[in-house]
Amino acid sequence: MRTILPMISSVVICVGISSAVVAGAQEPTIQTMTIKKLTPNLYTDNVAACVKFWVDRLHFEKALEVPEPGGLAFALVKRGDIELMYGSYASLQKEPLLAGTFQRGTGFLFVEVGDLDAVAAAMTDLPKAAEVHTTFYGSTEFTVKDPAGHLITFAQLKKPASTEPPR
Repeated sequence: MRTILPMISSVVICVGISSAVVAGAQEPTIQTMTIKKLTPNLYTDNVAACVKFWVDRLHFEKALEVPEPGGLAFALVKRGDIELMYGSYASLQKEPLLAGTFQRGTGFLFVEVGDLDAVAAAMTDLPKAAEVHTTFYGSTEFTVKDPAGHLITFAQLKKPASTEPPR
């Protein structure tokens, strides 16, 4: 099974089943909605350090930032169709509808990459939360912490064996 998180562009989610007359037959139909994009939004006390992590190590670009006294309140980093947002806990606490409703905690990201060795080379000076290993599902991966303490697993998935007969 291939992960879709890093390159999501459109997802159809089943939100209910109803009976409807379809071409003269009474059959259940699935009501759907389309989700156009999913962008993780992580929180930290130091947005700038997290932006630097993604820009310097993984060649993302800072696409948007919102300053606040003492640093950044928010930033969006981007590489191709992949986006990641960071917000500051200080700015989140100022949101009247959200203040007091959240808990600080560790976020987890799973990032599929094409060349795990290249990513590992960009992370050589960081302590690994999990060293390079092969999982039971055939992925070779390792995990690091970003400057906010969120865990990021980088994985190179084994290509599935072809089911097509040789030509």
